[in-house]
Amino acid sequence: MYNEKILHVKKIQKYIKANIKNQITLSDISKHINYSLWYSARIFKEVVGMSIFTYIRKMRLTYAAKVLRDTNSKVIDVAFDFVFDSHEGFTRAFSKEFSVNPKEYQKSPIPLPYFIPFEITEKKDERKNKTMENKAVFIQIIERPKRKAIVKRGQKANNYFQYCEEVSCDIWGVLSSIREAISEPVGMWLSEKLRKANTSTYIQAVEVPYDYSGVIPEGCGIIELPESQFMIFQGEPYDDENFQEEVGEVMEFISKYNPAVYGYKYDEDGYRFQYEPQGYRGYIEGRTVKKIK
Repeated sequence: MYNEKILHVKKIQKYIKANIKNQITLSDISKHINYSLWYSARIFKEVVGMSIFTYIRKMRLTYAAKVLRDTNSKVIDVAFDFVFDSHEGFTRAFSKEFSVNPKEYQKSPIPLPYFIPFEITEKKDERKNKTMENKAVFIQIIERPKRKAIVKRGQKANNYFQYCEEVSCDIWGVLSSIREAISEPVGMWLSEKLRKANTSTYIQAVEVPYDYSGVIPEGCGIIELPESQFMIFQGEPYDDENFQEEVGEVMEFISKYNPAVYGYKYDEDGYRFQYEPQGYRGYIEGRTVKKIK
């Protein structure tokens, strides 16, 4: 029964994303999943933890913030694009959500808590014992220049789930808002050299240029990263509802892989990172490496 609700909520999420610039009514949503207005609203709040229209408002304001950050569009045009009735109404909603006026934000983008609507996944059932078919994992070596990373440290977390319980994963939205970022946010496992005493091995971070001089979000720090080589592992695309099994399979492959096959060894003073798992591109993880002399 619960997984049936999950499927309906996922359909609602996809419908909202596809129509974020259009008027969305509860009637539209209920027709889309073929259930009553009351049931549609109830299961969404039960599963997601907020009302449908709070979810829509947060998504629209975050999309609007990205447009203001990255373009010179007029505030009024952005407001209308994301279905706000007036400049004043948009400004009030934006200021309430982010504690900054949209025009001021456009002139000087600061880190904001962007809303990241993580997709809901099904609970485990009898399929968990099913043996998955082996799939390809693609491997490449890349180089990155000297740079910095804005980081949010925990205290004891060794993985994503422990980190979210200890720190909360809301920081992901803040990291996503940093205009100068040279890559998307990542989860990192730091070496002892990069860790601070009494802080977690697993952190969340975003890399920025070495000369970055912008705002450091509250509660975050910044670390310097040397010129590095990485071995990047990328699994095949997968269905999002199977992400835990798919990601687990690729991570198991990586744990057993010997980089000497490529003439490299893992750099014990570096770090390991993972991008947000997204089914369309497959799971991606990277590890710092050194050439074997």
